Amino acid sequence: MTDELKLKISLLPESPGVYRYYSRDGVIIYVGKAKNLKRRVSSYFNKVHQVVRTNILVKNIHDLQYTVVNNEEEALDLENSLIKEFQPRYNVLLKDDKSYPWICVTKELYPRVFMTRDALRKGAKYYGPYPKAETAHVILDTIARIYPIRNCSHHVSRETIEQQKHRLCLQFHIKRCEGCCRGLVEPEVYGRYIDEVKSILNGDTKSVSDYLKSEMEHMAAELRFEEANELKRKYLAVEKLRVRSAIVSPTIHNIDVFGLVRDEDSSACIHYMHVRNGSVVQSFTLEYKMRGVGETDEELMSLGFQEIRHRFAETYKADRVREVVVNVLPDVEFDGLEFAVPMRGDKRKLLDIAVKNARQYITDKLNRMEKLNPEQRVTRTLTTMQRDLHLTTLPRHIECFDNSNISGSSPVASCVVFRNAKPSKKDYRHFNIKTVEGADDYASMSEVITRRYSRLLQEGEELPQLLVVDGGKGQLSVAVEALRGLGVENQVAAIGIAKQLNEIYFPHDSVPLYIDKNSETLRVIQRLRDEAHRFAITHHRKQRGKKQVASVLDGIKGVGPATKVLLLKQFKSVKRIRQASVDELAAVVGPVKAKLIINALNQQA
Repeated sequence: MTDELKLKISLLPESPGVYRYYSRDGVIIYVGKAKNLKRRVSSYFNKVHQVVRTNILVKNIHDLQYTVVNNEEEALDLENSLIKEFQPRYNVLLKDDKSYPWICVTKELYPRVFMTRDALRKGAKYYGPYPKAETAHVILDTIARIYPIRNCSHHVSRETIEQQKHRLCLQFHIKRCEGCCRGLVEPEVYGRYIDEVKSILNGDTKSVSDYLKSEMEHMAAELRFEEANELKRKYLAVEKLRVRSAIVSPTIHNIDVFGLVRDEDSSACIHYMHVRNGSVVQSFTLEYKMRGVGETDEELMSLGFQEIRHRFAETYKADRVREVVVNVLPDVEFDGLEFAVPMRGDKRKLLDIAVKNARQYITDKLNRMEKLNPEQRVTRTLTTMQRDLHLTTLPRHIECFDNSNISGSSPVASCVVFRNAKPSKKDYRHFNIKTVEGADDYASMSEVITRRYSRLLQEGEELPQLLVVDGGKGQLSVAVEALRGLGVENQVAAIGIAKQLNEIYFPHDSVPLYIDKNSETLRVIQRLRDEAHRFAITHHRKQRGKKQVASVLDGIKGVGPATKVLLLKQFKSVKRIRQASVDELAAVVGPVKAKLIINALNQQA
């Protein structure tokens, strides 16, 4: 393997997708799907395979590309379309002309509903694809039980009905058809059946599931268990349709899909996919570095589209692309092209795939940079935090405080320290609250911050660039007052994070800041908050546990653990020790300790 290929494999995401292996000549030699791209691709290179053909394939792999999708079903469909388009040398399972099954609804006076693997029929509506023909058959069979849909292949029109060209078949006599060929059902009534069938095929399988479930329970109640088990099998097959594949529809022909995503580091990625005859036949990712500050998403989309059109001019000339699906409309009009931002349907699902791959490209780029230069990620994270939190310096040293008590008992606090956005556990500190009685979080926070930073000042240690308080405006105000009392208010920036909505509060500002939930800044602050909470709770539990096993004998001078054990073993409880005479105690621990114990217990009483 080349170093570039090794690096690509090490940075693969652990998500479903389709991978493509390329030869030295840039030809696709293998297409495969994976539930976990990183694990599957790595398995080719970390061992010698028993199948000789696989070893030969690995030797010829010079480069790889991949496309991430939402689930394994989508990966299966995309793999199928790519194999049929490129016919890779080392693929053998899907290179025949057999395609995945679709359910077709024709456009006729009395539409038919049937399964097909053939090419598109003009005007027909196709649903699927279905990973297994069995699933399609179950759907069709269930629909036939619910709706009297004709299953014959006759051409039925008003003329054939008037001429009585067709005769009623067995389906009519067993109540599976209402006699469409003789016009015994109105087209409008039949059309309502078809509308409901289309709703089911679009993913609303509730009516089918309910029907199968009720029939299954009915069969089981009549002790017809074999028939009930068959219905159960069909019911489970229909339930699987709730996770439908949505990578490509055969009705989508010769369109381009562009997904644009901006990066926090002043760059943007545009992922391009070309769909021909229901197959994704081309994909490419462009990256733009921002040179100024005024580039809008619309301008970037125009630049990206123009660049792709130049790079793939032959495709545009041969396929005559007329429709372009984007997530941002370009600011330039292109002759003969229609741009659209779909909100739902198959085209929207394709657009989501393009956006997802653009995001993945950015993630791969950052991971590659971080692997080559680990310090770069730290700097990028801290720079992002400095920008989001409006800090004057990089927050390389951050401290977070949290209080913990139960109804004011055993009040404690914690201080966790992050250096370069990572925990520095040797610097963690916990505090037992000394000057506050009862449950007073504000006073406890003031005491802890004062104690912490007065000690750092006395010892000449560095102060943090950022102080994070677990709480809202009240806790933050108290923390700022404590810093002001020590004269370091201008040296330490302080923020508060509310627990429920992850609101960030700043001193002297009543309006909170809401940071993007995917931001690195929020992730670091949340981790700080969670770590401080964990550390405080752990210390509080230890303190509470010590109090639960404490005894009045612990504070008596001269009574150690061994003496306490002797007394409790002899007298069984503190109450009996109180009732014992000096002589009885002296017989166990001696006269000197006996007098000390009697005096101490009398004072406590």
